[in-house]
Amino acid sequence: MAKHSADMKRIPIKHVRDKAKARYNKGTSCEICGVTEQLDFHHYYTLTPLFEKWCRTNKVSVATDEEVLAIRDQFIAEHEKELYQDTVTLCHSHHMKLHSVYGKDPALATAEKQKNWVRIQKEKLDEARKLAT
Repeated sequence: MAKHSADMKRIPIKHVRDKAKARYNKGTSCEICGVTEQLDFHHYYTLTPLFEKWCRTNKVSVATDEEVLAIRDQFIAEHEKELYQDTVTLCHSHHMKLHSVYGKDPALATAEKQKNWVRIQKEKLDEARKLAT
C-alpha cells in the first residue's frame, strides 16, 4: 500500500503536465547562452508545488487518476500565466545549474529570483564574450 501512495505523488503532475505541454512555447535556443541543442523547458513556478498549493487552497484531495483528470483543466485554466508565460527555455546545462541553486522543486517564492538568476547569467556571459573579442 505504501508503494501505491508514493507512486501517486507523481501521477497528478504527470497528468497535468501531459495535458498542458501541448501548449508550451519552447524556444529554439537557450535564453542564457544561445545554444540550440539539448533544450529544456523550465517553469519558474514549478508545477509540483504549484499544484500541491492549489489542491490545499481548494481543499482537493487527489488519490486516483480519475480525481486528477476531473480537476486538471480547472487547475490549468487558473494557472495560465505560470504554465505558459512564467517560463524559459534553457540548455540542459544551464537548466541543471539553475536547479543546483534552487533545488529540484524550487519554492514558489523563488520564481522572481530564478528569473533574475537567468538574466544575470546571460549578462555575465555576454560581458565575457565582449571582453574576448
